[in-house]
Amino acid sequence: MNKYGIDAVPHIICGGFSKDETENALIDLSFLGIDNVLVLRGDSIKTEGTFVPEPNGNAYAIDLLEQVVRMNKGHYLEDELQGVAPTKFCIGVAGYPEKHFEAPNMRTDLKYLKAKVDAGAEYIVTQMFFNNSKYFEFVDTCREMGINIPIIPGIKVLTTKKQLTVLPSIFHIDIPDDLEDAVEAATTNAMVKEAGIEWTIQQCKELKAAGVPCIHFYTMGNSDTCKRVASQVF
Repeated sequence: MNKYGIDAVPHIICGGFSKDETENALIDLSFLGIDNVLVLRGDSIKTEGTFVPEPNGNAYAIDLLEQVVRMNKGHYLEDELQGVAPTKFCIGVAGYPEKHFEAPNMRTDLKYLKAKVDAGAEYIVTQMFFNNSKYFEFVDTCREMGINIPIIPGIKVLTTKKQLTVLPSIFHIDIPDDLEDAVEAATTNAMVKEAGIEWTIQQCKELKAAGVPCIHFYTMGNSDTCKRVASQVF
């Protein structure tokens, strides 16, 4: 942030932190001049199966969101902090164009998203998707429900054949037929990567033409692929 003048957006999660620890971390971030956060419940520990919050921790993303909102109003957990200047965090939350896997249906998932918006969320970053129609349908449904904050599409470049099965398994998303065909037709790892990059370039061009607020890339440490895409789109 200091070197490049680009806003940092820490991802704040419920898992592993008590409310007191969360408050201390947010105070530190505010002191450093960071004023954007993305609040998430976080994933469950694999050995536990279901999400288990820390003792005196936030159980859901909306609980964490409400804690940040209270801090933005100058309300702190620690008595000695009362009267301290409020924080000024712009708060983002996650959205799922193909439904969060724990929700019984899309309607319920969107109901929880609307609750987070009503509680003070100011922008939404979506789970990764490879079919833009899923995103456009999601945005339209959100608008119909009165969710009018920016909805930022989350995009990932598919780079290996293994990801055809790994990504749907982990993130509960669909891979479009055309993308699957292109990846399966590739005979080398380099060709698979090129197919994934080309798909993402076209995907991002369509999103840009549709006037999305910006695009969030899930780099997974592969910044070179995202740089290739960005150079062709922006």
